[in-house]
Amino acid sequence: MFECKKILNGRGNVPEPEVHTVGSSAITAGMALNLSGGVLVKATGAPTHIALADAAANTKVACYAVLPGMIFDVPVSAAPTSLKEGVKVTVASTGLEVTATTTDGVATIVNLNGATAIGDIIQVKF
Repeated sequence: MFECKKILNGRGNVPEPEVHTVGSSAITAGMALNLSGGVLVKATGAPTHIALADAAANTKVACYAVLPGMIFDVPVSAAPTSLKEGVKVTVASTGLEVTATTTDGVATIVNLNGATAIGDIIQVKF
């Protein structure tokens, strides 16, 4: 799951919540989302929002907008052995992890944190 760890140049290190309606599929806390057509859907490409709670389809949920200065902790869904800081990776289809795929990447790796295995936590920004 995407967890905001730092907001660069922010006076407060806590994202401000918003409330939006979930689309036709349930979402999970920490999921990368896109606000599309007035509803939240699992992110494809760079996310616009991150869920703050689990929510069923067609219900309201608290979330926060992804801003340029945010640094996120997130697990990798594949072994990160070929990754380097500064490389862009894609968001996994689950919306809860990043992949080791750099083609069409949207999340810039800020810190690999010594990651070597699937599920290890790295830091990214959008």
